[in-house]
Amino acid sequence: MDLSGQPRTPLGTWPTPLEDCERLRAHLGGPRVLIKRDDVNTLGAGGNKLRKLEFLLGRALADGADTVITFGALQTNHGRQTAAACARLGLVCHLVLTASVPRDSEEYRSSGNLLLDALYGAEVHVCRDGEETGRVYDALLADLTAAGRRVATFPVGGSDGVGALGYVAAAAELRDQLDAAGIRADRVVTAVGSAGTAAGLALGIALLDWPVRLDAVCVSHTAEESTADMTRLVGEAAGVLGVPVPRLALVRVDDAFVGPGYGLPTEEMWAALRTVARTEGIALDPVYTGKAAAGLLAGIASGEIGPNETVVFLHTGGLPGLFGYARDAAESMRAESMRAGSMCDVTTER
Repeated sequence: MDLSGQPRTPLGTWPTPLEDCERLRAHLGGPRVLIKRDDVNTLGAGGNKLRKLEFLLGRALADGADTVITFGALQTNHGRQTAAACARLGLVCHLVLTASVPRDSEEYRSSGNLLLDALYGAEVHVCRDGEETGRVYDALLADLTAAGRRVATFPVGGSDGVGALGYVAAAAELRDQLDAAGIRADRVVTAVGSAGTAAGLALGIALLDWPVRLDAVCVSHTAEESTADMTRLVGEAAGVLGVPVPRLALVRVDDAFVGPGYGLPTEEMWAALRTVARTEGIALDPVYTGKAAAGLLAGIASGEIGPNETVVFLHTGGLPGLFGYARDAAESMRAESMRAGSMCDVTTER
């Protein structure tokens, strides 16, 4: 699995830590859980998109680009990491963001990733819907081109055949870490949204001939839609590398934890955030890793994930986005405290 022929610009610090979560395991009474800390990095508050951006920006720079346009929801992690990477590389960054998540709180519309976008110097264009997003992009591209700028356009989440190479490389990194520690993993659990991360992992696992299961927990689309996205991206990335498209026999896609939709919290998600935070001191995010962790915990509770398994949970980052959900987080913890208080009162009376 040779990626040396692909244009790549260094952005992250690799390998990211792989932490053995003994307190979480004891709390759950289930399998061994390790967390791959792709949230921990030195650029742009960390996160999985840095791996994709190494290849996306590597290709853009090789093509002579001096300006980047990319897309996402208002609290996009990809947008924030792209803005930081462009600042590092001296590129102009435009974020065309769509208010696609039905949330209108002040913190959602001004803090979290949006605050960092501005801090990193990105030009942010907020659109009401997909139609306006298309119009704004077309006009922006025409204006920049007319001004002599050389523009690279990245898709939502950085998820295309080039971006997916970041997680082809990550699969090899993870396998090396496990081998060095003498650990045999039974499954890897990750969130799947725009699907570039999951597709890259699936392709990397297949190219390594690694018999590990990949559980992709949907955060935005149905299992059928996410499977189609992953299949398409695996094909695109395989085409970039010039390798045969593998059969994804060990991939399982689960949409039971999406809840009411992308970016919309669920109580299972908040419970998972609390559990991981209070056992390991690790903060997950409410959009991606929180829902993926809810799937992980439910699988352990149901016995679908066996007590003797070893599971790697991929932490893809997103902590800044948590502050866009500050009110929801506070309400969830307040409700939990009230439930605990009621239980204590009952116990005291008895």
